[in-house]
Amino acid sequence: MIAALTARQVVRRLGGPAVVDRVDLSVRPGQVTALIGPNGAGKSVLLDCLSGIARPDGGQVLLGDRDITRAPCHRRSRLGLARTFQQVAVFPDLTVAQNVLVGAEQHGATGPAAQRQVAGLLRLLGLAGLAEYPAGGLPLGVLRLVELARALVGGPRVLLVDEVSVGLDAGQVAWVAQVLAAVAREGAGVLLVEHDLALVGRLAAYAYVLDTGRVLVHGPIDQVLADPRVRSLW
Repeated sequence: MIAALTARQVVRRLGGPAVVDRVDLSVRPGQVTALIGPNGAGKSVLLDCLSGIARPDGGQVLLGDRDITRAPCHRRSRLGLARTFQQVAVFPDLTVAQNVLVGAEQHGATGPAAQRQVAGLLRLLGLAGLAEYPAGGLPLGVLRLVELARALVGGPRVLLVDEVSVGLDAGQVAWVAQVLAAVAREGAGVLLVEHDLALVGRLAAYAYVLDTGRVLVHGPIDQVLADPRVRSLW
């Protein structure tokens, strides 16, 4: 089976030593893969390289069997790669519905079809009652759901999720977990960056642990979470 997303020996430097150091990683279709590690391990920088926000200083990124190492963000989006961010990135002057519509348009959907997709996702994530509210005045937890809806509206082949649980209450976390599990069941590859290890253990089938920019260990989720090297990081 061809991986949905592959990183091969990816390196990223920020003016000094490598923040991401020769990372190999594979995200399978139909599965949630976790990327965990302590603060400063390089997880979000790696996501930047995978999503096109940053260009790797070395290595290769593949979407399916297509080399996207140098492809811009909008090209990756059209090819089926979507992402949420650790620092929420929404358009504060647009309404909730308009923010999600931006995601639909990035994937080529317009008109009534796009409107239906947006409305369906707002209902799915409990945001229908906030559809016409400006995003700028809403709490962090709601904005994370808005960003997730925008990422999902195009039906991505690969979804990169960065710290989605931050700002959510327990009920919202449980619901988002169900949504991400459903996305994977429908065939997408999901790469989940998350500090909530209970959520990781519930969702992920496989995990990579990043420490000081390098993969410390990887394998089936139960084995990884039980590894003494991993437990010592928290």
